[in-house]
This record gives sequence, C-alpha cells and structure tokens, in this order.
Amino acid sequence: MFAKGDWIVYGNSGVCEVKDITTLNMKGVAQDRLYYLLSPCHRKDSKIFTPVESDKTVMRAVLTREEADTLIDSIPEIDELRIGNDKFREEKYKETVRSCDCRDWVRIIKTLYMRKEARMAQGKKTTAMDERYLRMAEDNLYSELSLVLGIPKEEMEGYITQRVVELAGK
Repeated sequence: MFAKGDWIVYGNSGVCEVKDITTLNMKGVAQDRLYYLLSPCHRKDSKIFTPVESDKTVMRAVLTREEADTLIDSIPEIDELRIGNDKFREEKYKETVRSCDCRDWVRIIKTLYMRKEARMAQGKKTTAMDERYLRMAEDNLYSELSLVLGIPKEEMEGYITQRVVELAGK
C-alpha cells in the first residue's frame, strides 16, 4: 500500500502523486473500501480515484535515484523488441507501453528509433502509429526519470544520450 505523498506510476496516466487515501461517499460504492486520490504530474488539474486493492491497472512506486542511474547505464545492453510479423506490431507496442516497466519503455524507444532510421534510409516516412507509441514511451520514461533525477523532462533525452556516450567512452 502506498502512503499519502508517495509518487507512483499508475497505468497509462503515468507518474502521479498520492494526494489522499480515503473512502468515497457515493451511492452504490462500498463505504469501507479505500481509494487512492491521485494527481497526475503532467495534468495537475486532473484527479484519479482508484481502489487501493485493485489489480486492473498497473500501480508501482517510481524508481529510486539509484535504480534510474542503473537503468540509464544499462540502456546499451537492453535489446530492441522482436516483432516477427507486422500484423502484430501495434499489439506488441500496446502491451509494451502498458507494462509500465521502464526497461520495456527503453526497448520500445530503441526499437522505434532504429525503425525510424531504417525507414528514413529507404526514403520512407515514419508511420503515425510508430510516432504515437514512441511519444507515449518517451513521455512515460522521461516523466519518471525527470522526477527522480531532478532534471527537467525536456532535457531527459539529451541527458540520457550524453550519459550513454560518456559510458561508451570509458
């Protein structure tokens, strides 16, 4: 169970702060059931109520600073997604983004970056689907790393690239 003030990753809503743990005073809702009141970090005006005891949506604590550093340092060793059939491409992207696993987000970012480069080399544009899932994975990953590392989200891609290049040079 998370505590008031904790930062968590909540499904496709991304990084959220636990603002409260409360019951809901609504008709048809069990009065003894506890709910988290979440505030998404990128949509401060939004509120999410979700049962404390729910397994429908992935909820996990954000990475620690050490875990974030370890993740970034391991990026060169993280493999791209293996998608044998284009018919299953979007389903694999969805599954990977929904996992709420930072390593999976890195996998999809690497996959889509490599795919984008290959398509550009062939004189083709990136597909709208690829762009959509790349933005989702980057948004999720960069939001979490930004919070944990204290670096503005807009600077995360540059920070990660610089750190990976520095490690490769050692």
